[in-house]
Amino acid sequence: MEKVTFLVVDDAIFMRTVLKKMLTEPDFTVVGEAGNGLQAVEMAQHLQPDIVTLDITMPELDGIEAIEKILEVSPNTKIIMCSAMGQHSKVVEAIKRGAKDFIVKPFEKTRVLQAIYNVMSR
Repeated sequence: MEKVTFLVVDDAIFMRTVLKKMLTEPDFTVVGEAGNGLQAVEMAQHLQPDIVTLDITMPELDGIEAIEKILEVSPNTKIIMCSAMGQHSKVVEAIKRGAKDFIVKPFEKTRVLQAIYNVMSR
């Protein structure tokens, strides 16, 4: 298997750091990180990552609005939404717009890896 590349997007540096630490598998490489949806779209266009982990609630452009824009500029990218508890309706909206899976904060490494393998096998 080739290295799977990731763009980690969250407005909280702490959450990006937690997720990056979970993505230290030998076949994974974090190629970039962004703090809002606008940065995520620009970076996805430039980096063409295999997977974007995308927070729902962010300044400038939230995760829901960013999904379609990311898929326009990087159509082969798979998006995994990162949500807080109680954001069920937003997760459903994200899936309708093209996200492939979701993980709930606080992150559990087994669930993060499960989501990654789920979207890569599609």
